[in-house]
Amino acid sequence: MAKGYWASVYPAISDPETLTAYIELAGPAVGAAGGRVLSRGGRVVAHEAGITERVVLIEFDSFEQAVAAYESEAYKKALAALPDGFARDFRIVEGTD
Repeated sequence: MAKGYWASVYPAISDPETLTAYIELAGPAVGAAGGRVLSRGGRVVAHEAGITERVVLIEFDSFEQAVAAYESEAYKKALAALPDGFARDFRIVEGTD
């Protein structure tokens, strides 16, 4: 079974402190859903149209598990805590077998 991944890129974070409530809710929600953080804000070398801002990569045992985690009530509460006007490029992708 192919793994599932959450890939998030944050184009700009002008005030990281505004993410505190989201982070405090999202971390436990992701962990409870079986997600494992592979990368969270480490170094980035961007090419082509890429940006060098914060990147978060989370692995799940399956694509379906990754989708279910995003749709969970716990993660919906985390999303509600994101500040108004906050932008990110978020994707759920299926890995190879």
